[in-house]
Amino acid sequence: MTKKELIQQVSLKTGFSEALVMKALASVLNSWTEALVAGDSIRLHDFGSFSSPLLSHQAEESKNTLPRQLVRFRPSGKLSRLIAGTQEVKETIIENINESTGGHMTDMPNSESHNPGQEADFFGLDVGTSRIVLASGEFNNVKTQTQLNAFVTVPYSKFTENILRQNKITYQMSGKEILIFGNESEKFANSFNVEARRPMYNGLLNPSEVNGWQIIQSIIELLVKKTKGPDILCFSVPGAPRGGEANLVYHEGMLKNFLEALGYRAKSVNEGLSVVFAEMEKDNFTGIGISCGGGMCNVCFAFMSVPVFSFSISKAGDYIDNAVAAVTSEVATRIRVIKEDSLDLSRNPKDKYESAMHIYYEEMILTLVETLRTEISESRNLPRLDRAIPIVLSGGTAKPKGFLEKFEKIFRQNDFPIKISEVRMASEPLTATARGCYIAAAYES
Repeated sequence: MTKKELIQQVSLKTGFSEALVMKALASVLNSWTEALVAGDSIRLHDFGSFSSPLLSHQAEESKNTLPRQLVRFRPSGKLSRLIAGTQEVKETIIENINESTGGHMTDMPNSESHNPGQEADFFGLDVGTSRIVLASGEFNNVKTQTQLNAFVTVPYSKFTENILRQNKITYQMSGKEILIFGNESEKFANSFNVEARRPMYNGLLNPSEVNGWQIIQSIIELLVKKTKGPDILCFSVPGAPRGGEANLVYHEGMLKNFLEALGYRAKSVNEGLSVVFAEMEKDNFTGIGISCGGGMCNVCFAFMSVPVFSFSISKAGDYIDNAVAAVTSEVATRIRVIKEDSLDLSRNPKDKYESAMHIYYEEMILTLVETLRTEISESRNLPRLDRAIPIVLSGGTAKPKGFLEKFEKIFRQNDFPIKISEVRMASEPLTATARGCYIAAAYES
């Protein structure tokens, strides 16, 4: 029996969701690991006991090795009789117990497995137009790291290159130019009042950027290290834009091939569905997940984790930035900074920049809501719902104060084809997609 099969069985017998069972199992295994590492024993009535006696130095010195910790399992009398009738069951010695129990439950990881306390062997990666986010760590303590998916170019000089090295700024050479990428790119773009360039456009690889794919690989490698594997990594892909299905296939294939070259078992997850995974465990993974990113707004309606439909619209963060820049004679990078640092959609705009942002935000939300309404009305495969379902918003474009209230006001203006229980913001809007991909990878482990 594998860990995944165990989780499925417990979920089936108890009625709890698999995600909840997975969390409980992770907590139990973590507690056991800490106890065994500390030298304590674990006694389970009618099952057996685990103990971790430390072998003596004298016994090991004869082998010229350091002492090592063993874990012994002694089955209870009841378990022994169940397994082998009245025949005595010999004590089983289990070495290097940890929570990564691939294969059969009696199979133990080899010497190259993760040790207790090390990060799990599954990862979630949000490959967004604006940011690339990695989710990793223990299941009960997920950590995220972020890099801007952007770059700027400056003329090459040996002096400039040395300054970049001294300040540990990530860059690449391209002919007579230096390409500064990742988080440092925004600082340079603002300092020189130029537009940061994007390796992706409208949620997909940007064909007009000659260095785009090279830069994306370099940014991903800042977050994702090579592995001897087979670690599992789930990465986000947008919903297919109408007329752009072929471009999505290419985008997904390039990312999958690159991540597999780094040693991972890579699998794509729809961006809207990943929001459902991250935020709707208590709703039995049923609801509408919306990720408002830089290049696209991605939407997925899922029923018990199964996607019913998904779609994307290109009116998103970049659309707002470029439109506002065009009508205010400002560069989009500066507009983006204003939007992310001080925009408050719940108050009246204080200048021409905020006035334009309010207008384009409202247009974006109207388009999103009406497209969602149309998709539901025209869908032929809607499940029968016995209760109202939630809508969860996420993404950097949804982050400004007042976005949730503005969305809900527009949403409530007209009747909706299905009952919605609430519209809420993700607990961590900027990392919801990566965390959802992480949960998807955990289920694949």
